[in-house]
Amino acid sequence: MTPFVIPVNADEVAWIRARVEAFRPFPEPAGHGWEHGANGAYMERLRDHWLHRFDWPATVAHLNRLPHWRVPLEGRLTIHCVHLRSSRADAVPLLIAHGWPGSILEFDALYERLAEPGDPAVPAFHVVAPSLPGYAWSDAPDAPIGPRAVASLYARLMAALGYDRFLYQGGDWGAVIGGWLGLDCPRLIGLHLNGYGLRAADMRPTTDAERRWLAWARAIRATETGYLQLQATKPQSLGFAMMDSPMGVAAWIAEKYCGWSDTSGKAVEPPFPLDTLLATIMIYLTTRSFATATWLYRGMVLEGGFAIPEGRRIEVPTAVAAFPHDLLAFPPRTMVERGYNVVRWTDMPRGGHFAALEAPEQLLADLRAFAAGLG
Repeated sequence: MTPFVIPVNADEVAWIRARVEAFRPFPEPAGHGWEHGANGAYMERLRDHWLHRFDWPATVAHLNRLPHWRVPLEGRLTIHCVHLRSSRADAVPLLIAHGWPGSILEFDALYERLAEPGDPAVPAFHVVAPSLPGYAWSDAPDAPIGPRAVASLYARLMAALGYDRFLYQGGDWGAVIGGWLGLDCPRLIGLHLNGYGLRAADMRPTTDAERRWLAWARAIRATETGYLQLQATKPQSLGFAMMDSPMGVAAWIAEKYCGWSDTSGKAVEPPFPLDTLLATIMIYLTTRSFATATWLYRGMVLEGGFAIPEGRRIEVPTAVAAFPHDLLAFPPRTMVERGYNVVRWTDMPRGGHFAALEAPEQLLADLRAFAAGLG
């Protein structure tokens, strides 16, 4: 394995800037907010900030405060990860996993606090945060692979780093990958999820609460998952547009950070600083990884989807951190327990899909409590 320093990639930054400067606005429907997609006024504010105030080298320097590694795994694929070891002798290995359209940046407020909590009564962790295959500074596979294959890679990554057993936290793709680890990796100590990933083979509702959740899930699928259908079927066609358009990538990502977040009581736009959103966008752009990042959706289809195999159940102790405004919001506990050994359930007071960015205090407290409860 090799220590790694995130580069600024000056040539890529110059190309991106030139394309953002050359962007030409186009019409949008009268009265449009975000209901038809990305909002023009917001995107122009984002573009102006990008060109005149955003500091990518400073963002890279901030990320480089952490120890980064590139770890070669059998089969020629090399995975990038943050690997922050705690000074505590009793620290527990913890893999924290991002999804799409996220990155290791999501956990920026958590790394040091997980490793060095400052209170000996609070659990400490050796933190491993990988970039998904095909994302950021991890190698792309030769062809699309799905989340079960990624789970196998993550298990091998932890072994390569010297961890015999480990705890896991994930949302979005991280939740799906965590489910496969729970089924396939006997070295897993516990599973902490802030998104509903794998689900039992039988999801027929039997209570009014389960029927209400299923109706909500179908409505969300009809209004919010067009991106998934495209990325899971024809990702390369999308790639030809996005790889040539930084503003296209920015709009595609910004719309998700708006629609999937908790905007209760706020103006309906992404509830994050422009610098945070632009840092995420630039990770995809400067590494030229937008297209290969979408391959995971195609790989999921080729693997067979989100269902737990018939007759199987995830028996690893599982904690659910249920954030109320998540695109992958959990169904009632009765339905989740068909597929998981749920030992802890927390209904969060606020927050959405990007929990580590939106509600880091709640996520951190729940993860610590789960780890302490496992002993």
